[in-house]
Amino acid sequence: MSDLQQYITKRRKTDAAFDEGFDEGYQAFKVGALLRQAREASGLTQQEVATK
Repeated sequence: MSDLQQYITKRRKTDAAFDEGFDEGYQAFKVGALLRQAREASGLTQQEVATK
């Protein structure tokens, strides 16, 4: 388990507010990361995507 995963696991056990919103926030982050990867793989800038 990575240091980051250990930190997240510990924080989720000790911080109810962090745990409550973690899954939803992580999913939103993943969607954004996937969109960025697709945009970059297509060779488009953010401005070009916004224009299209």
